[in-house]
Parts: sequence; structure tokens; C-alpha cells
Amino acid sequence: MTDQPSPRWMLAGAVAVVRHPSLWATALRQLFRLAPSGWWKRAPFLPLPDAAYLKFRLVTAYGGSGGDPQPKDLITYLHWCRAWPEVTSKTH
Repeated sequence: MTDQPSPRWMLAGAVAVVRHPSLWATALRQLFRLAPSGWWKRAPFLPLPDAAYLKFRLVTAYGGSGGDPQPKDLITYLHWCRAWPEVTSKTH
């Protein structure tokens, strides 16, 4: 596995997010939360997640050496991110 998902997967993930307008704000928020500080100073000048963190997450999610995530898993993750503050703020 490379340190980042393939450009093909990144396009598939972006298309999946475009199809879910209710997740657009969550996707942008997560993109910038996961980007390393000073991302704009280094090529490719995009707010991509830290390669080591992303590799760890892919290995823990998919096992083995990781691999490209499924676009549906990205959508599931974004739904979870959007729901998390509401879930954690409720008192039991």
C-alpha cells in the first residue's frame, strides 16, 4: 500500500460525498481536522490527512496492509462524525 489512497479512490470518494449534500459540511470539517499543520506549505498543497495516521486507520479497518477504502465506508464514517456530538452530549 502507498501512504495515501490511490487517486482513483480519492475521486470515487469525492463522487460519493457529492451525492450526499447533507454530508458536505461534515466532509470539509473532517478534511481540515485531519490535515497536518502547515499542509499548504508542502506539495501537493492539499489538506490531506497525515500519511502515517491514514495508513494506521486503513490497516485497523481493513487488516493486512490496509488498502483503498470503499466509498460507502467513507459515507458511513461521515454519518458517524456528524452524529457523534449529539450522541455524546446526551445525558443518561
